[in-house]
Amino acid sequence: MAEQNNNVSGRPATYYKQRKQNMLKYVPPNAKRTLELGCAEGNFSELVKTSFGAECWGIEINPEVAQVAAAKLDRVINGDASGCLHEVPDNYFDCVICNDVLEHLADPYTLLVSLKEKLTAEGVVVASFPNVRYCRNLFELVVRGNWDYKDDGILDRTHLRFFTCKSLVKMFPQLGYELLTIEGLQSEHNIKTAAVRILTLLFFNIFEDIRYDHFACVARPVS
Repeated sequence: MAEQNNNVSGRPATYYKQRKQNMLKYVPPNAKRTLELGCAEGNFSELVKTSFGAECWGIEINPEVAQVAAAKLDRVINGDASGCLHEVPDNYFDCVICNDVLEHLADPYTLLVSLKEKLTAEGVVVASFPNVRYCRNLFELVVRGNWDYKDDGILDRTHLRFFTCKSLVKMFPQLGYELLTIEGLQSEHNIKTAAVRILTLLFFNIFEDIRYDHFACVARPVS
């Protein structure tokens, strides 16, 4: 049976409910205050709150979804992250979380630069990005010639920017960040076939990144 869609966005009903538990290990456990951009229903920040006892803020553009998140978090601002960042205090957050959100923005680069003002001296940005070089995506493009946008996933029709491991490694230093961590994320949808492993070995690991559909990053502003 098909899922019901969210009335406001036309998204699948589960789209705003994702917990993204695999990103929790990247949040500093000693973070006292966090801000999540695109917090959806607040399930990930709620997990941060219960796990670390942090004060958790969120920004969410969907008004109905923001209202759900507001019941779970300390404060939720309804609006576009780029347009309402001035509503959050400077030098306040130990961690700013951007789980699968920056690819939806026309200019994520300016936003990342602006986030530095919101971080404390030891604060970090934790972010996840879809990997456009994921093997399923490459197969559809290179072999089948398809580049078909969908309701979610790597080719979500609302994605305006696309990232690879190499582009992320370049991007953060260019924006004045030290990239502390970059790791491929293994989801239940990742392909774990012998063909991918053999391809990786044959080409001296230059295709290692195609195994992952997402990358997790932790970055700290360079003083």
